[in-house]
Amino acid sequence: MNATVETDTPCMRSITPHLICAGASDAIDFYKKAFDAEEMMRMPGPDGRLMHAAVKIGDSMVMLVDEMPEWGALGPKALKGSPVTIHLMVDNVDAVFAQAVAAGATVKMLVADMFWGDRYGQVIDPFGHVWSIATHVRDMTQEEMMAAGREAMAKGCAEATA
Repeated sequence: MNATVETDTPCMRSITPHLICAGASDAIDFYKKAFDAEEMMRMPGPDGRLMHAAVKIGDSMVMLVDEMPEWGALGPKALKGSPVTIHLMVDNVDAVFAQAVAAGATVKMLVADMFWGDRYGQVIDPFGHVWSIATHVRDMTQEEMMAAGREAMAKGCAEATA
């Protein structure tokens, strides 16, 4: 068998998130409303749970699967949170942030201009996954970012002790 395999799959980047969700079908519906996701495929198993699904958000694929505790596949809610944040770059962070919240996301961090040159905020989707949403608004050198970061941290510490 000498079949040629295509290694440059559309929408698949070097790293592709694969999310475990309690209710992957509902997650697909949420991502469509929140992030204008395009459903690419879903493969239900014999019991109706999704064994594999994929949506396209922007130019990238996000894969999904239903929780399957018997296989050790648990989502953030079952694990009492997630140490991972999915970063989404968009043209208009304020609009996408508002759309995600209107679709059912919970605000974790309001959108604001950040010291590294992005306008940035965070939401938690109804399945426990944290999404940072950003629009790049200002180019900065590494030195400028480091100085602005030190200033932001000093200001934050001063405000916390006031």
